[in-house]
Amino acid sequence: MIEAQLHLARPGFALELSLALPDQGVSVLFGPSGCGKTTVLRALAGLERAAGRVVVAGERWQDDASGHWLPTHRRPLGYVIQEAALFPHLDVRRNLDYGRRRIATSAQRIALDQVVELLGLGALMSRRPATLSGGERQRVAIARALATSPQLLLMDEPLAALDAARKAEILPYLERLHRTLALPIVYVTHAMDEVARLADHLVLMDAGRVRAAGPLAELLSRVDLPLGRQDEAGVVIEAELLAHDTAYALSRIGFAGGTLWLGAAPQAVGERVRARVLARDVSVTRQPPAETSILNVLPVRLEALQAEGGTALLRLAVGPPPAGSRGVHLLARITRKSCDALHLAPGDLLYAQVKGVALM
Repeated sequence: MIEAQLHLARPGFALELSLALPDQGVSVLFGPSGCGKTTVLRALAGLERAAGRVVVAGERWQDDASGHWLPTHRRPLGYVIQEAALFPHLDVRRNLDYGRRRIATSAQRIALDQVVELLGLGALMSRRPATLSGGERQRVAIARALATSPQLLLMDEPLAALDAARKAEILPYLERLHRTLALPIVYVTHAMDEVARLADHLVLMDAGRVRAAGPLAELLSRVDLPLGRQDEAGVVIEAELLAHDTAYALSRIGFAGGTLWLGAAPQAVGERVRARVLARDVSVTRQPPAETSILNVLPVRLEALQAEGGTALLRLAVGPPPAGSRGVHLLARITRKSCDALHLAPGDLLYAQVKGVALM
């Protein structure tokens, strides 16, 4: 585990939190600007002197109770920020070599060739940073951080400085790292699309404190959190790609509890995929719909609802949960008028309708 108890007071701001993050996968710190996300990363790295305790993979990096403090240069971590901060006078190869030379050969657990392949840098090795696009520079910056074979990778809004096209270019590379490297990553962002594509564990922060933390699917499907009030409220479903229907440019995915049709996906049959289902694209009915244009109709059970203003947010359980699992959930945002007209209450058995063209 990555454990941290951090306390820091500044004029107008106080950080007071306790974290216990998994030792694999991507843990995302998410919250409004100024809530303390970057401060947490800097404290984990030892760049910000917060009081408390930090333990990574059983190794104490900080323990104020015993007076123990490991300076930043002795913490086996990689740090990626918004700007690539590459050495402009060095080509890509020598920028990466600089990162690799920071550690002894015996401590190199991640092969540089593997990093170059995962991030698609083979054709860029002889080029200098000034000749690279923003997305290419950031891929090099990530590779340089990984070249040190860190035990922990910290990423502070690494895509925030990129336009939409460059961001779309780099996200698949981050997904490849996520799938391939058994390395814990703590990732700061305020972009929900990055959360949906990359996060395994989610930490919601507000005013220097943890509002909620847990597995991504669990937190996204809760109706009592601020996430549910966002226009992009919705869930992420881990699934397997079952089939392609080339005649209609559709793909079918399967998960515990059912299947969904969605627009043609680039992955091959059998690959694991994530589907994002927004609450605004889900409706409910008490009877199985007939002669409908909606491709996806799933039997569900209403677990919870939260009414606010003119809308109601519904948490829907899809099918019986597999043994040892919380199962798959959907969110549906409907009008309060519809909620009252259907006399909805927790425990109701319903049918959820999801447009195939709406799925991402």
